[in-house]
Amino acid sequence: MSNWPDYPRIASVEALSGFQLRVAFVNGQTRLYDFTTKSGLPATELLRDEALFKTARVDVGGYGIVWNDDLDIAESELWLHGVPAEASSTVHKSLLTTHI
Repeated sequence: MSNWPDYPRIASVEALSGFQLRVAFVNGQTRLYDFTTKSGLPATELLRDEALFKTARVDVGGYGIVWNDDLDIAESELWLHGVPAEASSTVHKSLLTTHI
């Protein structure tokens, strides 16, 4: 038995503008992951190339997102540090109604 927590596997990914990923997990939840908060790391600097960033795809088995043989990110990072998509939509809507 492992002491590592189990994180849900990834069902799909969509690369969005602004260097964000919309990640759907097999448990039905969706999270947004913002790469602009990870500046300064060598891997994130490479992913600032929008053409490369848009090639994001789910790794075999759903255990991460990959871009090429050298660039990937684990499902645990996306799960732990992604913002639930429902929460980000609620925040966005409240900001819109506040400014109207």
